[in-house]
Amino acid sequence: MRHHNFIDRDKLYGLLDNNAPSDEQLNDILNKARQLKGLDLNDVARLLCVEDEKGIKKILDTAHYCKEEIYGKRLVFFAPIYTGNACVNNCVYCGFRKDNLTLKRKVLTMDEIEEETRALLRMGHKRALLICGESRRNDTSYMVEAIRRTYAARDEKNSRIRRINVELAPMEVEDFARLKAEQIGTYVCFQETYDPIAYKEFHPAGTPKADYLYRLTVMDRAQEGGINDVGLGVLFGLVDYRFEILALMEHARHLEEDYGCGPHTVSFPRIEPAEGTPFSLPENIPHPVADKDFMKIIAIIRIAMPYTGIIISTRESPAMRDELIKYGVSQISAASETNPGGYEDTSTGAQFTLGDHRSLDEVISSIIDKGYLPSFCTGCYRKGRVGADFMDLAKPGLIKEFCKPNAMFTFREYLEDYASPETREKGMRLLHDMAASFEREATRKRVCDTLDKIGNGERDLYF
Repeated sequence: MRHHNFIDRDKLYGLLDNNAPSDEQLNDILNKARQLKGLDLNDVARLLCVEDEKGIKKILDTAHYCKEEIYGKRLVFFAPIYTGNACVNNCVYCGFRKDNLTLKRKVLTMDEIEEETRALLRMGHKRALLICGESRRNDTSYMVEAIRRTYAARDEKNSRIRRINVELAPMEVEDFARLKAEQIGTYVCFQETYDPIAYKEFHPAGTPKADYLYRLTVMDRAQEGGINDVGLGVLFGLVDYRFEILALMEHARHLEEDYGCGPHTVSFPRIEPAEGTPFSLPENIPHPVADKDFMKIIAIIRIAMPYTGIIISTRESPAMRDELIKYGVSQISAASETNPGGYEDTSTGAQFTLGDHRSLDEVISSIIDKGYLPSFCTGCYRKGRVGADFMDLAKPGLIKEFCKPNAMFTFREYLEDYASPETREKGMRLLHDMAASFEREATRKRVCDTLDKIGNGERDLYF
């Protein structure tokens, strides 16, 4: 299939000119959003132009409503495994760029990947994101074997990773078919910036990274290779964040129209300082995104694409992550390291500076205190509820019948096997309250019976 550029740069920037809504228009857009059907490009452009505190609060309140209606109190946890930081690209903002001579380079062996996986398992993680720099040393064959070894790893409790997502450089259809055969979950690739002019400036070298169109159409090839779920993202700070949000909307529309299903997730990294990378210092970032604008970004995407997962990494501080959870974030990484081998050896070079250094147990403890339900669920993927099939259940609200119980089951496993005594005690209270909240007696009994089975030693139970 011939792939094309579906981003009209001039059109998107034009939508941002003097497009702030009146109070009446703002209320109409937000009332539409509360119907949980999403918003169109013009609606989103108007919301992006809202600058007054009163208007932004209305947007945040609407996003909170949408988040609670669709996701409830569930929050999915995962952690990255960086398999290498060798890279042929020279992206000016990235610590892995090839001209960064201060960085200690490493590509993990398969045995080292298994060790990293076991380190995550010993924390309690069940979902991993494999990430690497772009290098001939970690090609598709390398990643296929890395996926196999990650799935094969076991800790002392015989726990294993149940879901592997991958964040890899663009590749060909046949490469995606190979990844699909290894039972990956979501394929993630950030466009970095959707502005083709700025893209050339920030990616001066590297093949094929310097090719804007090749990167833009990577999700087309992923879909054609059989990948059900894809994850979009941009790096905020390169150009006007409002343009990037509109472009993300256009990318989602393109996938929906051409392949029948929009993105499974959208990620929202901001540029953070990186060793040997002066461009990443706060004073050098071309379009820094203030905290208040970042919150607005998350809220707008939540109400514009209500069924899409929103991911925030440990780039952000604990305080910011706590706020963003209220307004749209549904997945977070925890206890992350961004250097290859970082869970066992911190001497290799990292991609960027972390903002949240808490352990998984500390993050979960904090989440419980706020009334959220930590989840390590992978039930939908293993039951085949993926891609368009997932959205067919999500949009009419039917997916809730599976998500909350499955989250509770995986959380009970964590409490039994990995939690500190304090976290276990308050986590069990939370599960008790959650179980009591099911309206249907049959569902409540089934959930409680399954929780008891887990308490008695059974594992990996899901609806």
